[in-house]
This record gives sequence, structure tokens and C-alpha cells, in this order.
Amino acid sequence: MKLLRIVLKVIGVFLLLLVVAIATMITTMDDTPYQQMAYYKEWKALIGGVKPDTGSASGTLQAGWAKVNITPASPTPTAGYGNRRGRQYTAVHDSVYVRAMVIDNGHTKAAIIAADLLIIPPTVIKALRERLKPSDIPFEQIYFGATHSHNSIGGWGTGVSSLFFSGKYDPAIVENLANAIHKAITEAQSKVEPVQLSYLESLDSLDIRNRLVGEEGGIDPEIRSAAFVTRNGQKAILSSFAAHSTVLNSKNIVLSRDYPGALVDSLEKGRYNFAMYMAGAVGSMGPIEKGTDDFDEVKNQAFGVQNALLSTNTKKEDSKDAIVETLTLPLPLRAPSPRLTMNIVLRSWAFKKAFGEYPVFVKALRIGNILMVGMPCDFSGELTASLDAYAKTKGLNLMVTSFNGGYIGYITHDKYFNRDLYETKTMSWYGPYNGAYLQEVIKDIIDKLS
Repeated sequence: MKLLRIVLKVIGVFLLLLVVAIATMITTMDDTPYQQMAYYKEWKALIGGVKPDTGSASGTLQAGWAKVNITPASPTPTAGYGNRRGRQYTAVHDSVYVRAMVIDNGHTKAAIIAADLLIIPPTVIKALRERLKPSDIPFEQIYFGATHSHNSIGGWGTGVSSLFFSGKYDPAIVENLANAIHKAITEAQSKVEPVQLSYLESLDSLDIRNRLVGEEGGIDPEIRSAAFVTRNGQKAILSSFAAHSTVLNSKNIVLSRDYPGALVDSLEKGRYNFAMYMAGAVGSMGPIEKGTDDFDEVKNQAFGVQNALLSTNTKKEDSKDAIVETLTLPLPLRAPSPRLTMNIVLRSWAFKKAFGEYPVFVKALRIGNILMVGMPCDFSGELTASLDAYAKTKGLNLMVTSFNGGYIGYITHDKYFNRDLYETKTMSWYGPYNGAYLQEVIKDIIDKLS
């Protein structure tokens, strides 16, 4: 009996310690309206301190472009679908690249990076910042985006979550990617020459769907492009669309750029000498798979987007000036609180332990009549229509892209926040009202750079 009492006492102490440990890790959701939060006031102070670059319209607009092959010499973990647990890809279906464009008007230089990766990893951003020299284009003037392929290189993530989405961390992969980005920028900068810039806007509602709530929700059917033509007729295009690069399913573990790769390759075989692609507001947006197998679907998705992009119905607006303006600002947020249930959340320290802790920022680049805004998330295509319309009242054509080098999960329309769905529960990490908050952030940027 004495031994039993001792055992029960030990069990009781263990259970008490377990309850205390769990209590320190979890809490309930904070639903304080964002306008009442300190982070909102911090953002307003940051954006309020931005002074427009009044000298940026002078000079001649120049651009140069380059690409660097980042296909590994041997298989790496495959970043993307969590159910793969970071398994290595089994074959190379098509090579992956970092593509760069450098814009220069004699007053301001900017670089644009589009990488065939799931996201632009924060670890790679950290390594790149450490290797940038004073003579390089500074980080604040580099705009990042990814094709968001779920079949590309992994091994770049830290924290427990990386074991699901990007596989075991490998510092050599991070360094190789940072080096490739730096090389692509350097090569593009060496090739700048005078260009004419045009904004292209195409509609494609046949190759995109609302994957969050189906027909209950809206879509973002616009293909937004910046087209460049040199004086000797060389043509380049940067395009963005909101359909997720998830045509290849999780069972197909090969290295591939998914449909953006097929799109870029086809454009370069036809009308353009150089093409690059960035995932747009892909949150809640999916492709429409049509075909006999995965790669037939990839081809059909790419050709559908291309047909819309090259359509005679595409609207074209030439830029009349050489404005180049850049903006990089920290993005204040409420403390992270990923959901365990719809109301019970992890405390921020536990989240940071699992996911790592890296700077979060918003980026913007104005080139002539185009304003690109890069968000650190899967930004929802349902949030872009009103922003597009607002930008046009200011004389700007807006391109919102995702995966700018930070990552905060999915940002969906606030009306869906309490839905028990993947995007709104599992991948919504920073509490409520972020749809409205980040729309306001983008509006503030439009006001500053218009």
C-alpha cells in the first residue's frame, strides 16, 4: 500500500506539472479590433514617416535581365505538401531557376527576383543580406517573389514545422540559393539598356477557382504583367497570376516548376526573349486541373493562362515616365497565435519555437505606371479587387504578389476567419482582422507612392 501511495503521488505530481506546462503553452484567441492594437499605431507611424522620392522621375528607364539555374546536383528534400514530410524528389522533370531583372533610371536602381521555389525562404534572405556588399543594390531596393511551386527545392526551413513543409535543414542549400540570387542580380545589372515599359492586364476566369469556399467566394481572374521592349526590339515580360501552383499533386515527387515553368518556357519560345513569373494573390485561389494526367494538366493550365495573356482583349497602357521608387518597411503584427482548436491557440513563444523567428516586412516597387506590392504571406485573391480599383484612381496599376522573403501564413477575407478550414485554421497564425489590416497597409502604400 505504501508503494501504491508513492506511485499515485508521483503520478499526481507528473499530471500537475503536465497541466502547468500545457497552460504555459496555450491561451484563448485575442479578438481585439486591430485599430485598437499597438501594432496598428506602429504601422501608421512607420508609413507616416515615408517621404516620396521626388527625383525618381528623371532620366531614361533602363532594364536588364538574367537567369541562373538552381537545379541541385543531387536530390534534396521537396518543399511543399506537408504530407510528404520533406521526402526527396525522385527525378528532375524540369530545371528550376532564379530569374532577375534590374531597373535603373539613373537616380534609383531596383532589382526584381522571381525564384522557382515554394516561397522566398527567410533563411535565404538572411544569408543574402549578409553577403550584399556596399556596391550591390541594397536589400531595401530588392523586390522578391516566388513561383510557389510545390515541387521544388527544400531543405531551407528551420524549426519543427520545416520537417513537414521543406524537409531537413541544410545550410549548404541556403547558401547556394543566396549565391544564385546574388549572381542573377549581378548579371542582370550588367545588361541594362533603355526600354519602353507597358502595363498589360488580361482576364482569365477559366483557369482559376476559389478553393476555400467555392462559388460562395470570388476569384482574382486578372493576369497582370509588366512588359519591356529595348530599342533593338528585345522583349521581356514579368507576369503574375493568382492560381496556386499546385497542378502537380503530392504523390508526384519530381523537381518541377509546375505550370509557371511551362508558361515561361512557352512565352520565351514565342513572343518574348525573356519571361519571369511571380505568384500573385494566391491565398484561397486554386488552378482548374484539366487533362489526362498531372503533366497534361500542367500544359493545359499554362496554355490557358498564356492564351489569355496574349489575347487581343488584353489591355495595354504604356508608361510615360521613368519613375523608379522602392519601399521596404517592417510589418507590425499582433503576437502569433496559431490555432489548436477554433478558440484555443498556442502562445507566441511556443509558435516561435516551432516555426523559428525572422523579420517580417512589406515591400513595394513603383516602375512608371505600375506599383508592385510584395506581401509576406499567401495573400488572398478575394482582397485585391477593391485595391486594384483604388490604385487606378491614383493613376497606378497594382500588382500584389505573395512570398516577399518573410512568411506569416495565409491571409484570407475576414468573413471566413471562423471557418474550420485549412487556410483559416491551420495556416492562419496571427489572429483576426488581418484581411482588413493588410488591405489598409496596401492602401497606405498606394497613397505614399502615387
